[in-house]
Amino acid sequence: MIRVTIWNENFHERMAEFDEKFRPYQEKVLAVHPNGLHNTLADLVRELGDEVTIRTATLDMPDAGLPQEVLDDTDVLLWWGHMAHDQVPDEVVDRVQQAVLNGMGLIVLHSAHHSKVFKRLMGTTCDICWRDDTFERVFCVEPSHPIAQGLPRYFELDVEECYGERFDIPKPDDVVFMAWHDIGEVLRCGCTFTRGYGKIFYFQPGHETNRSYYNQNVRTIIKNAVKWAAPHCRRTVHGAPHIDVTLEELRLGKK
Repeated sequence: MIRVTIWNENFHERMAEFDEKFRPYQEKVLAVHPNGLHNTLADLVRELGDEVTIRTATLDMPDAGLPQEVLDDTDVLLWWGHMAHDQVPDEVVDRVQQAVLNGMGLIVLHSAHHSKVFKRLMGTTCDICWRDDTFERVFCVEPSHPIAQGLPRYFELDVEECYGERFDIPKPDDVVFMAWHDIGEVLRCGCTFTRGYGKIFYFQPGHETNRSYYNQNVRTIIKNAVKWAAPHCRRTVHGAPHIDVTLEELRLGKK
């Protein structure tokens, strides 16, 4: 059983509460994700059936929805953010970083490339170039990777936000997917990383007003990523363990 937590800043779904001028955009988002992006993603992951248990967490909850006990009970964390990166408390970022280093899987979605959590783990700006409303074709360039299982050589998304190179990230462990947009931009849109004991997958499609999370191929990728990122072992100590006895001491009978 993989314990999945889906985190969403939950800002676009509530933005008219902060300024009424945002109501038309909020309605546009809710037309695509009527119960919020976190619940759209929860419904997607729920297709894994008895393989998973799911909870959702949002920025407006106490401790941004991620107190230590939640992270201790999470095998894979999905993170969606866009407009409120700076509102995530640093102590939450510290906890998530340590959880990943200890073995928790992390799936970073769309605009969360600029989240504090992802930038902390990458150690770079994670900057891109971008433009709204383009046609996107996603190519599977590492078909032997577990996240790519069941995917065609390429698939198309009618409308998606264009992200383009250079994507300022460290060299990935694997580039599993590449995106091409009809304005000529390309992006390493599906990349894996290892940090400590934890596995990380970044995946670009998923703009809040587009329907990418309803695309069957996108859904397969995220479900595969959940299974791939689930830890096989977890580190329970913080920092380097102390060596109480060496092999040489054992050989000489000193311990």
